[in-house]
Amino acid sequence: MILSISAVVLLGIIVFILYRKDGLKASHLLVCALFGFYLASTAIASSIRDGGESLASFLSDIEF
Repeated sequence: MILSISAVVLLGIIVFILYRKDGLKASHLLVCALFGFYLASTAIASSIRDGGESLASFLSDIEF
């Protein structure tokens, strides 16, 4: 649960930066948000979530 909240915050920050600095229009922002909501209700959502968890696990195992 903590990972998913962190990912949402990170993606929100990235979208905000794109909106402010790179000219992301509000309509593009709305389309991205709607796409995310519709994608979350599809069958592929569990595969995306599992891939994100695998990536997070992989990154947490890396020692610097």
